[in-house]
Amino acid sequence: MSDLLITGASPLGGATTDLLVRDGVIAALGPDAATDARADVERLAADGLVLLPGLVDLHTHLREPGREDAETVRTGSAAAAAGGFTAVLAMANTSPVTDTAEAAERVLDLGVAAGHCDVQPIGSVTKSLEGAELAELGLMHRSRARVHVFSDDGRCVHDARVMRRALEYVRAFDGVISQHSQDPALAGPSACCHEGELSGRLGLTGWPAVAESSIIARDAELALHTGSRVHVAHVSTAEGVEAVRWAKRRGARVTAEVTPHHLVLTTDLLSGYDPVYKVNPPLRPAEDVEALRAALADGTIDAVATDHAPHARHDKEHAFPDAAFGMLGLETAFSVVHDVMVTSGRIDLATLAERMSHAPARIAGLADHGRAIEVGAPANLVLVDTSARVTVDPSASQSLSRNTPFAGHTLTGSVRTTILRGRVTATDGEVIN
Repeated sequence: MSDLLITGASPLGGATTDLLVRDGVIAALGPDAATDARADVERLAADGLVLLPGLVDLHTHLREPGREDAETVRTGSAAAAAGGFTAVLAMANTSPVTDTAEAAERVLDLGVAAGHCDVQPIGSVTKSLEGAELAELGLMHRSRARVHVFSDDGRCVHDARVMRRALEYVRAFDGVISQHSQDPALAGPSACCHEGELSGRLGLTGWPAVAESSIIARDAELALHTGSRVHVAHVSTAEGVEAVRWAKRRGARVTAEVTPHHLVLTTDLLSGYDPVYKVNPPLRPAEDVEALRAALADGTIDAVATDHAPHARHDKEHAFPDAAFGMLGLETAFSVVHDVMVTSGRIDLATLAERMSHAPARIAGLADHGRAIEVGAPANLVLVDTSARVTVDPSASQSLSRNTPFAGHTLTGSVRTTILRGRVTATDGEVIN
C-alpha cells in the first residue's frame, strides 16, 4: 500500500494541517507529514475540508441473505462508504436470521469481500427472532465474527424473563443487548402512526409513546439488576428520552441512539398516506422531535444511528397500512445531522464526531474505529465539506433501493471522501473499487 498524504485538512474544524498515512495508520501530522512521505505518495488535496474520524453506524439493515432484491452487503456497504461510514453493524433480521456463529461469519465474510467498509454482524437475541429461546450468543461472540451486540430489531424482546436471561448471559463478555422498544400489547404489528388526533383522523392504527417508554424503563431495571448493558435503539419520543435520562441517573448501563429521520421529519407528513414515510417507530410530533434534538445535544442520547432500511418497490408501493416499514439512511445521515444540529448551532463538529463516530464505536466494541485523529491511530477517516449545499437525488444512490424520505431536500454539509485504513473507498458519492 502506498503512502497517502492529505494536505490542507482541518481536523474537527480546527487549524489546517497535513496528514500522512502509512500502512493504514496515521504516521505523521503537521509539517513533518510531507517531508516523511515516500516518493510515490498518493496526494489528496483537502483545502477547505474538515477531517473527521470515519462514521460508525450501530443500526444498518443490509438484507443479505434473503432479500437481495432490496440490498446486498456489497451495495449497502457501498452506500455506507458514500455516506462517510467506515464501519456498520448489520442487523440480524435477515432470512435466515443471524442467530448462529456460521450465519454471523457469513455476513462478516461478505463484508470483507466487498471491501467498502467494515461490516460487523449483530446477532439475534432469540432464535429466529421468535422471542422465546436464546440464540447462540456465546458461540457468536467466540466466532471469527466476534459478535458483541445482539438485537431482535424489528421485534421487541417483550418477555422480561427472556430479556433478563440474555442480559445475564452477555455480561460474561460485556456484550450489549440492543432493544427495539415497542411493547406489543400497546403497539402491535399493525401500529403505524403516532397515536393522537392524526391517527384517528387518518384511520391508521396508533403507536403510543408509552409503548416505547415502558419498555425502556423495564429494561433499565433489568440492566441494574444484572449489571449488564442495554442499548435503546431508535428513541423516538419525549417520554422515551425521559426514561433514558432516568435510567442514567440511576446508574444503569444504558445507552441510546436516535435516527436522522426522527430528528427532522414529523408525523404530519403521513397526511398524504405516502408510504415512504412509514417507519417503525413512526414519525412523531414536533415536540418529540425537539426533545430528541435536545437530548442528542446534551448527551442523554449517545449516538446517531441510521436504521438504514432498504425496500424493493414492490414492498413499499402499497396502501399505507400494507407497505413495508423503513427508510434509507446511510448516504444522507451526515448531511441531515449536520444541517439540523451543527448549522443551527445545537452542537459543534467535535460533538457530531462524538455522536456519529466515537460513541457508536465504543458501544459496538470496535477498537479500530472512532479513534482520535492522532499519530498511531488507524486511518479510518472522512473528509466533509461543511458549507456545501446538496440536494438529495435518489437515482444517484449506491443502494439497490430508492425509499429515501429526503428526495429533493437541500441540506447543508456533504461527505467528500471516505478513507478506510488509508485507502480511499468513496469520493463525492462514487465508490472506489
